[in-house]
Amino acid sequence: MRHLVILGGSDGTVSAFRAARRLGLATICVDMRPDAPGVAEADEFLHLSTRDVPAVADALRGRAGLAGLLAPGSDINLPSLVELARLLGLPCGLTDATLRASTDKLHFREVCERLGLPGPRYWDGNADPALRPPLPVIVKPVDSGSSRGITICREPGELPAAIAHAKEVSPSGRAVIEELLTGEDLCAEAMLQDGRIALLGLSRRVTAPPAVVAVGHDMAPADDVLEKEVVRQLELVCGDLGYRDGPLNVDLFVDGGQVTLVEMGARIGGNGLGEALGLMHGVDTVEATVRLAVGERPDLTPARRGPAHVRVLRAPSAGTLVSIDGLESLPDGAEVVVVARPGDHVVPYTECRAKLGYVVDREPADLDALIRVDVR
Repeated sequence: MRHLVILGGSDGTVSAFRAARRLGLATICVDMRPDAPGVAEADEFLHLSTRDVPAVADALRGRAGLAGLLAPGSDINLPSLVELARLLGLPCGLTDATLRASTDKLHFREVCERLGLPGPRYWDGNADPALRPPLPVIVKPVDSGSSRGITICREPGELPAAIAHAKEVSPSGRAVIEELLTGEDLCAEAMLQDGRIALLGLSRRVTAPPAVVAVGHDMAPADDVLEKEVVRQLELVCGDLGYRDGPLNVDLFVDGGQVTLVEMGARIGGNGLGEALGLMHGVDTVEATVRLAVGERPDLTPARRGPAHVRVLRAPSAGTLVSIDGLESLPDGAEVVVVARPGDHVVPYTECRAKLGYVVDREPADLDALIRVDVR
């Protein structure tokens, strides 16, 4: 039997494990956490850090039927993916340039600037403070995900703590400060094939205070002019990076018709966005990504074009999760991923990794009315 190795077991990997199973692939989950959500979905578990590439390579080297590697839902495991693919001789569509643009927000800004694309004024957190853009700004770790370490600063006195916080959660200890953009805050989920955007879904973030982390996404067909400009910019960036086939997750702003790309990840989007793109077009984009990981060419011909919605399951307060009630009241066609179990310690949803799960459907679910999360 062919085996797919999935790096990481976070909630963003669950759909990939399930897609691999549908395709008849056995799965191996690599994670430091034995209680990670993906572990229960996998056929085998390697209790190793995904960053310990030599140890993971040693554990996998010489295995019969090893077909591919995948790192969905987060950029943090992409460097290990590229290195392991080279060591083990497995398929990998990521170039070094694509990897760097996906894992270094400051470098992505430099790529867009070099290509003449619009962008916010920005500053390297280790550079001369006199070069900082004027307030308000958003402070972010250069190389961390899941919305960790992000702070919006409107007063000068807020900057030192925000920069320190961003550096603390950055693996390289770096922060980037960007001019705070205005306009529509959108997310683009896409699939590339032969260097062209084969599928695109633009989603609007649904936020709740403090309005930094999305509690949902509404994905729907957009204005043709807007979609064409997004496609133009994405294909320009991916062409420059040499990225030709695979998933793409991009944050962007639209203001007065101007599209500004903010950051990118050459992987399936987390929070159900990969599933939403597939639902929008009638193509199983997660299965397509799994096929690419094992060296196959997926069929990305759209069967429909309609809306898709994601809503995040979240805790009302910190404490011990007792139950999540009401899931049976969701529509039959809804895809539900639950990653928290009774007895787990849960916290309010201020960053992506605090989610309890998510729901993907063609209609937006009112989870506050349908679902009761009991925490004590």
